[in-house]
Formats: sequence, C-alpha cells, structure tokens
Amino acid sequence: MTGSETRPARKVATAKRDRVRDHLLQLIDTAAPGTSLDSERDLAETLGVSRPTVRAALQDLARSGYLVRHQGRGTFTSPRKIDQALTGDSADGAAALAAPSAEGTWTSHVVTFRTSAAGPSRATRFDIAVDAPILRIVRVRLVEGEPIAIERLDVPAALVPNLKPDDVESGNFYHLLRDRHGIVVSDAVQTMEPTVANPEQAELLDIEVYAPLLQVERTTKDTTGRVVEFAHSVYRGDRYRITTRLHLDATSG
Repeated sequence: MTGSETRPARKVATAKRDRVRDHLLQLIDTAAPGTSLDSERDLAETLGVSRPTVRAALQDLARSGYLVRHQGRGTFTSPRKIDQALTGDSADGAAALAAPSAEGTWTSHVVTFRTSAAGPSRATRFDIAVDAPILRIVRVRLVEGEPIAIERLDVPAALVPNLKPDDVESGNFYHLLRDRHGIVVSDAVQTMEPTVANPEQAELLDIEVYAPLLQVERTTKDTTGRVVEFAHSVYRGDRYRITTRLHLDATSG
C-alpha cells in the first residue's frame, strides 16, 4: 500500500476516534463526578467502532484529566477537584498550612517513619549539628480512602520526643506540634512546580507513571524563627488545583 493510499485510511480512523471522543465528552458533561463508564467492549458495540478506537479515545481523555482509569475496576469520570485557596493571610498559621478542604475526611497511611543523622544539607537547613537526629515521615494522604498526595516530612527528632506513627495518621500535624510539643508555627516559604509521577509515586497514588503531579516544597518556622519542618509533597494533578485571589487597583496591569 502506497503512502497516498494510507492517508484516507488514517483520516477515517481519526474521524472515528473524534466521534467516540465527542460522545464520551457528552457523557462526561451530564454525569456526576466519579461515575463509572461502560466497558470498552460495550462502548465499541454501541458506537459501531473497534475496541482499539475506543481505548485510544479513553486514554486521550484520561491524559486530559476528564477521566480516571483504574486497572481491573474500569473508567470513571474525574472526581471533583480539591481546591486550595492560595493566600498568605491567616489568623491560624497551622490551619493555613494544613491540607486543603475536601468533600470527605483526610487520613494518612504512614509509609516511612525513621530517624537518621542530619548530614550536612539538613544540618544547614535546620541549623543543627551534622550528627543530630532527624525524623523522616513519609505518608500517603487520602480522602475517603482515595490516595491524593504523598508527603515527606523532615523534623528535628529532639522537637518531637515519643512521637509514633499512629500520631500522624490523622488530624493536623501543626496542631499536634502545638498541642503536644508546644511548637507554634508562624510562617513558611513554599514553592510549587509541575512534575510527573515516577514508578514509586505512581504505585502509591494508584495512577499511571508520568501522570501529572504538583510538587510542593515548604520550609516552616515557629514563632521563635526556628526551622521546625521541611516538607516535600506531590499532589495528583487530576484531583488538585490552586485558586489565587488577586487584589487589583487602578495602577494594575
């Protein structure tokens, strides 16, 4: 088959995939978040196309964030996103730095809970001795049992004596610092940037490798100006977004 003969065939295949995509978008528009779609086989029979054509359209919409695919469970319309307002003003610093509100309860599954020597880099960050112990906590944050984020926390072990894994599986970590250890957080420097999931992150978050993530790094200080925590977190790009409120005046722009 010559190149000129294959071009019409490609156009037909593209047209079929676009038709399937348009049909799926109509379903998504009318369905509630988290609605299960028909199987690839059923969709192919309904639309009169092949399963590979349906699969290609589903994968395209999943990459665009309209759908979520779970191996062995099926394809679902994307759940409602967790929305965090980005602001530097709050009467309660602990609340401002906490996980964003969501329709459901935040819980945690602790993956790592261990102490090791700070080493040069962390010693500089926390202004402590190189051999001072640092507690590292890695936990998967979940909403109603669905993994949303992975948090890696570094805290000088001397600040949190007798802390146990169970202590950080629920509730606000900064409230725990305040109520149990007398540490009141006051300000933080936070950076955000896009990234993609590596194999380990993909497994913990039940997403595809290279799925979009939002990476957040935060250095938190208490009311004395002491660095009490360094956090590195990744949030699922299909479940999380940030809203910024801007105050403009006549000179803006």
